[in-house]
Amino acid sequence: MPGPLLDTLFGANLASRPVWLMRQAGRYLPEYRALRAEKGGFLDLVYDSDAAAEVTLQPVRRFGFDGAILFSDILIVPHAMGQKLEFLVGEGPALSPRLIDSTLDALTAVPERLAIIYDTVRKVRASLGAQTTLLGFAGSPWTVATYMVAGEGSRDQHETRALAYRDPPAFQAIIDAIIAVTVEYLSGQITAGAEAVQLFDSWSGSVAPQEFERWVIAPTARIVAELAVLHPGVPIIGFPKGAGEKLAAYARETGVGAIGVDETIDPLWAAATLPEGMPVQGNLDPLLLLAGGDRLEERATAVLNAFAGRPHVFNLGHGIGQFTPIAHVERLLALVRGWHAG
Repeated sequence: MPGPLLDTLFGANLASRPVWLMRQAGRYLPEYRALRAEKGGFLDLVYDSDAAAEVTLQPVRRFGFDGAILFSDILIVPHAMGQKLEFLVGEGPALSPRLIDSTLDALTAVPERLAIIYDTVRKVRASLGAQTTLLGFAGSPWTVATYMVAGEGSRDQHETRALAYRDPPAFQAIIDAIIAVTVEYLSGQITAGAEAVQLFDSWSGSVAPQEFERWVIAPTARIVAELAVLHPGVPIIGFPKGAGEKLAAYARETGVGAIGVDETIDPLWAAATLPEGMPVQGNLDPLLLLAGGDRLEERATAVLNAFAGRPHVFNLGHGIGQFTPIAHVERLLALVRGWHAG
């Protein structure tokens, strides 16, 4: 039987809310820090399927989350497409050659980089109980493209936005290539044991409304449609961070089965505006979990109450911060598990 998270993604409005946290496998956990120190860099962990499976399972063992989110990174897709990927201390990820200076033809695909991730999925699924849902994920094409074009993250994605305005056919070719690999990648995760997948569009908030339709909604809709043919019935969560009022169009037009809501969205607005009956996920501010105190409980309760009338997966509005105290997570989970829809 499916667990409560998968039931909710299928549309069940359960009295008690399933919960998992974005980036729940990571640096705030002492057991993760110990393994990272033993194994070396971030990519060394990701491409060691035994270690990556262990990291994925660590927060489930500690907290009993209803979902296990695959430990990996959205930049595995460009790495498999042939870009060099490095995680530089204090600077974040770096990809080369940058597509602002080069072309897709200069890249040579390395599909075995995806195959390692599938091994991780299989190992995690074999170790999870039936009630814990295994979530796979990938970056959405717009967000992945911003890194591939600029070679790094940026505050406003100006180089990528400028390229999309200046040469739409060239940028469309990049998006098309990302879509093809992302469908292959998510399909491989599902075949290996992922029961649902999430598309992270971390930089969707930087796109102007007219461009949002072309570069965020349309590519996501293509991925969802192709996966629906390959894996009918597998839930897809769309998470367009920063989309604001464009969230409603994204929910209507992409075909995703559930919608992730970031911390900048009023949950009452989301509950009233998003398609009736669509499962939602979110949306406590990660910084509030870091800060703790009575305000944490007040806002978490407000989120739960706002979404009481529809299927709801409790989560943060983005990833948990590395300095978040374990005690704050425990306090939050006690509150969520003690809440019941009236």
